[in-house]
Amino acid sequence: MIREVLKMGDPFLLQQARPVERFDTPELQALLADMRDTMAHLNGAGLAAPQIGVGLQVVIFGVARNPRYPDVEEVPDTVLINPQLSPLSDELEEDWEGCLSVPGLRGMVPRYVRLRYQGYDEKGQRIDRSVDGFHARVVQHECDHLAGILYPMRIRDFSKFGFIQALFPGEEVLDE
Repeated sequence: MIREVLKMGDPFLLQQARPVERFDTPELQALLADMRDTMAHLNGAGLAAPQIGVGLQVVIFGVARNPRYPDVEEVPDTVLINPQLSPLSDELEEDWEGCLSVPGLRGMVPRYVRLRYQGYDEKGQRIDRSVDGFHARVVQHECDHLAGILYPMRIRDFSKFGFIQALFPGEEVLDE
């Protein structure tokens, strides 16, 4: 089922998400199905449970061919529960980000270039990956939602934050 995505300004998006305590339950499977449906409907690269009003540490992400991100490398479809992120270097890279909870806007956001993430899949199987580039950026963006952080809070230069039409005249806008 496609769920409504909460928008920036909703106080729920600023809350800390709770860890998942039980895996492979009908409730968790239903949540993940709704998250997948919602993300696919909106052509998102990822979605965090708090974005649809569920305060659990659950994110999904993955990019194959995505009209919102035509020039990025593929990211495998992943369910990541109770994640822990560890930068693998101090190197940061700034790049444009958008968010389904911040429709119509883009901002230049610094993120760690290389990252290790650990957590669990929906069955409770351990995940442990070291990634870089866009994959690392997507993981950091989605996991920020679990801590009540939206990408505009990470922007350093607000001259590089604005409406897509103004920043990139002539580009097709796929956000709501």
